[in-house]
Parts: sequence; C-alpha cells; structure tokens
Amino acid sequence: MLEGPLFKNIIVYTVPIILTGVLQLLFNAADLIVVGRYEGSLSVAAVGATSSIIHLLTNFFIGISVGAGICAAHSVGAGDDNYLSKTVHTVIPSAIICGIFLTVVGVLGTDFFLRLIDTPENILPLSAVYMKIYFAGITATMVYNFGAAILRAVGDTKSPLIFLTLSGVLNVALNLIFVIFLEIGVAGVALATTISQFVSAILVVFALMRRNDGAKLVIKKIQISNTILKKMISIGIPAGIQSSMFSFSNVIIQSTINSFGEIAVSGSSASNNIEGFVYVMLNAFHQTTLNFTGQNVGAKNYTRVSKVYKQCLACACVFGLCLGGLVLTFGESLLSIYITDSAQAIRYGIVRLTIISSAHFICGMMDVTTGAIRGLGVSVPPMIISIIGICGIRLLWIYTVFQIPKFHTFNTLFFSYPVSWLVTLILQLTVYIILYKRRKHNII
Repeated sequence: MLEGPLFKNIIVYTVPIILTGVLQLLFNAADLIVVGRYEGSLSVAAVGATSSIIHLLTNFFIGISVGAGICAAHSVGAGDDNYLSKTVHTVIPSAIICGIFLTVVGVLGTDFFLRLIDTPENILPLSAVYMKIYFAGITATMVYNFGAAILRAVGDTKSPLIFLTLSGVLNVALNLIFVIFLEIGVAGVALATTISQFVSAILVVFALMRRNDGAKLVIKKIQISNTILKKMISIGIPAGIQSSMFSFSNVIIQSTINSFGEIAVSGSSASNNIEGFVYVMLNAFHQTTLNFTGQNVGAKNYTRVSKVYKQCLACACVFGLCLGGLVLTFGESLLSIYITDSAQAIRYGIVRLTIISSAHFICGMMDVTTGAIRGLGVSVPPMIISIIGICGIRLLWIYTVFQIPKFHTFNTLFFSYPVSWLVTLILQLTVYIILYKRRKHNII
C-alpha cells in the first residue's frame, strides 16, 4: 500500500475483496434459489422481505468495524506495532458485545419490525422464523466482519476470501440438506446461514492468532483499550450511522414495495440480490481506498493519497458501467434463476434492474469518495452527507414525487436511487477536496 506501482497494487489488493463479496452473495443467493425452486416464490418473498430490516440493524455495528480497520491501517502506516496490537485486542471483545446486543434486539423485535414495514400477512410467519434464527447467530457475523477488517487493514485480503469460500460451501450443502432432504424450508435456509457464519468467525479468529506481527491475537491479552475504543467509535459510529441511513431509506422503500403485493416483493427481492453482486464489486474499491488511504495518511504520504483516490474512482466508474451493462443484457435470464413460477414477478424484477443497474457506477464512485474521506480519519462529514443525500432525498421522493397519481408507480419508486447517489457524490467530492487540502497542510 505504501510503495511500488500503485495501479497494479490496487488491483491485486482489490480482486480478493471482489471475489469475497461475490462468493458471499452467491452463498446468500443460494438461500433464495433453493427456497425458490423447492418452496416457491412466496418463500423467496419471505426471505427477501427480511433483508432491509436485517441490514438496518446490522449495518450500524458493521460500520463500527470500519473504525477498527482505520485504526489498524493508521498504525501500520506509522509503523506502530504496539498500537496495532492494542487495536486487535480491543476489536474482538467489542465485536462479541455488539453481537450479543443484536441477538437480543433482533430476536425479541422480529414481529414488531416486520409489521412495521407492512410485511404481507401470508409471508409474515416465514419471515419471522428466518429473522429469529438469523439473529440468533449474529455474534459470529460481527466477529467475522471485525476480524476481516483488521486483516484487510494490514494487507491480507486473501484469508477472508478463503474463509468465506469454506463456510459458503458448507452453507450451500446445508441448504440442500435442510430444504430438500429434511424439508424444513425457510427455517433450514436460516440454520444453514447461521452455522456457516460461526465457521467463518472461528477461521478469522484462528488467522489472527497465527500471525507473527502486531496483528497477532493472544486470547489472554484480550482487553478493551479506552484510547483505541474511543478512536474506533469516533470513526466507526458515524460510519455505522451512515450505513444505517442507507438501510433506513431501504426499509421505507421496502415498505412501499410491500404495498404492491407479494409478487412485486418476490421480483424486487430477486432483483435486489442480483444488484448486490454489482454493489459488492464496486464497494471493494471503497475498502481499497479506505485502507490504502489510511496507511498512507499514517505514513504522511499525501501525494500517494491523492493518486489512490483518483485511480480507485476511475476503477469504480469503469467497473460500474461494464457490470451495469452485463446485468441489463442478461437481466431476464438471471431473474429466471430465482423465480420459476411467476412471469409477473420477473417483470417487476426487470423494472427495478433496468433503473438501478444503469446508474450503479455513480454509487461506486460515491462509495470510493466515502472511503477516501474516512481514510483521512474523518467520519462525521460523510455521515451527515448520507443523511441528507441518501435518506433525505429518498424519503422526500417517496412523500412528494411518488405521491403524485401519475407517478405513483413501481418504476418511479426506484428512480430515487440514482437521484440520491448523484447528489451525494457531488457533496462528498466537495468535502473530500476540502479535507484533503487541510490534512495535507496539517490543519486537521
């Protein structure tokens, strides 16, 4: 991250992150594909209806892992192994605490949250089963994400890829066993996901324990450092709030989608899963920007910081345009993998795919800019911008434009995405330029 040919290093670093994200979604897609083929489109809708709530509750805490990664990246850039060690031994217990809290809130609040977004009554029981089992194992998800953030910050993007591959293969195998052979449907899919999450968490912990540098985890040394925790939270909580704002706006949109009925929910859920593949590929450049910027800020190499941002921004734009084109070309065939019993659901999915995939490159550029700002060690401005640009604009769209009778359509609803992405990108770019100049001249 600190030296050598930058573009080559960015690609070498990013590719395993892309593969990790794609594999994670492939294994998640297996949930929808298996229940869709063996249980029907209503089961797809039941699992899909939970995604916005799950993301709303978990993204805040996963956002805190961003703070953990930045603390680690800064210490690596500065060559401070002692600070890095304290970071690792603070991160793991923090992840466990976050996981336990989420389990309590998620399990006890399942019915409330699902009714809050007007989940159709005929899929509500299945959605509740999936959510409760999912949140029962959420601590493992937190440990994996926090641990993987540390590994990526110190330059290791391959280990999370290997761990996810192993746990993901297990997830698919268990899906088939629970759904086809044991015939426990949605509950089986949730159990498969939970078990595989525990496997990935265990593997990440062992990887940290086997390291020979400042990132080595020693169980006996686990202790929360107030200094590290304060910095991690100061960066992570705004990042978590930002992620939650994205999710909150999606909850409102999901509630609106639910008003079109379960067929629309099914088509939108399948489309959302496909869009996820594009998003994780583009978001990989966000993580690259975050960690490359973080290490170079620690080393005070601001010329390289600027080059990192420009090259990652260009990569996100090009990848976004290419991937969006592929999704538009093969959209119907991709949706048919998930949905086999409803042509109308596929038509709903095509509408959503067409609008969002055409503009996904803007989302990629927006995420890279967010990563650059956070890598500078500043996290509140992108949070505020996201509240205004993402959550604010989408809510404004739903309660103004969408309420006009001739625009009260499934199509109009999803135009809120590209509009909010573009406004947010412009605001973030302005803030990044200001913060970069101030950081370079030691003003912040």
